[in-house]
Amino acid sequence: MLKAPLPANEKERLANLYEYSLLDTMDEEEYDQITKMASLLCDVPISLISLIDRNRQWFKSRVGIESRETSRDEAFCAHAILEGEQILEVPDSREDERFNDNPLVLEDPNIVFYAGVPLISDNDMALGTLCVIDRVPRVLTDAQKESLKILADQVVKLFELHKASLQKDRYLKELEARNKSLEEFARVAAHDIKSPLASIKAASQMILSKPENLDEEQLSLMELLNQSSDQLSSLIEGILRHSRSNVLILEEKSWFSLPELVDGCMKMMAPLGQCPIKAKYPEGLNQIYSNRTAWQQIIINLLANAIKYNNNPEPRIKVKVEAIGHEIELKVCDNGPGILPEDQERIFKLFETTQNKDLSGSTGTGIGLATVKNIVSGLGGQIGLESKVGEGSAFVVQIPIV
Repeated sequence: MLKAPLPANEKERLANLYEYSLLDTMDEEEYDQITKMASLLCDVPISLISLIDRNRQWFKSRVGIESRETSRDEAFCAHAILEGEQILEVPDSREDERFNDNPLVLEDPNIVFYAGVPLISDNDMALGTLCVIDRVPRVLTDAQKESLKILADQVVKLFELHKASLQKDRYLKELEARNKSLEEFARVAAHDIKSPLASIKAASQMILSKPENLDEEQLSLMELLNQSSDQLSSLIEGILRHSRSNVLILEEKSWFSLPELVDGCMKMMAPLGQCPIKAKYPEGLNQIYSNRTAWQQIIINLLANAIKYNNNPEPRIKVKVEAIGHEIELKVCDNGPGILPEDQERIFKLFETTQNKDLSGSTGTGIGLATVKNIVSGLGGQIGLESKVGEGSAFVVQIPIV
């Protein structure tokens, strides 16, 4: 028996193999279907998906044998991975000096015929083989060889999907951990700021409760201090909401009624101002499968902006929902002051504001729309703006949906 030499790139090959985290995993139907198909196409009793480890060959899928692994020294597949992209075919192992005294030939499973297609990764590394085995001499037809290569390509695609899924899971876990750390930092920082801020606010209100003790300049300064405290408090709350937006994106999807969600948000926002809100939904649009909490946050933020910054004597807000292909389009329109063309791009950037003031005379924090864009982008969608100064604005959200 001749032991297969190590590939010249063995160190890199093993590193690439371990990146897939396939060794010692459970049986999976997708792989088992391929080995069954290979066995049927080649009319052989044994078919394997073999991975060549440091000292063993391990079978991701197997038909016709019970063993999950063998020694690498005895593995036919250890020879096959040296063939580049070519099939290694051994018509009769008893007449091949590499294998004629191999224990796998002399004993169970009594390999006589072997054909193996190397499984080449995206990094051009031979990770193992898709092989077929018989206990009698034979030769594959050209059609069988071509079929075996096609099946081997499918195995590699499954490997790549498995690897991509692992990378996605790791990324999501890392993202979740970072988000939790960021949220905790924001929470602690906000608490540390809000405590002295509350004291400043209370002190200013106490002083303002006795305006007769203040001259005009002092009164103006105290009112400014009180107003600034309110703005800073709003800014802190906005930062906290923005820090949680990535967490919202990671929440599980569920079935829910979008019209009912919009109606609920409209009722929730009604106390903010005497502003009639009308909604329009297409017939048949009811249950969708998406991130309900994220949609709720988007709708509430857009409605709040439409209400707070609408200085029209007869304010009106319209919400329109449409199904366009595989996307849901949500449009929130108002007849407020509109937004200058030069401001329409930057308002979606964090801490960017316009000159527009809300109904209390305060400017925004520049966080709300940035948070909405972050959530929309996280759901794979996009947000845009249609606006004319003096006529109003329409914020348009488009999100892919089931």
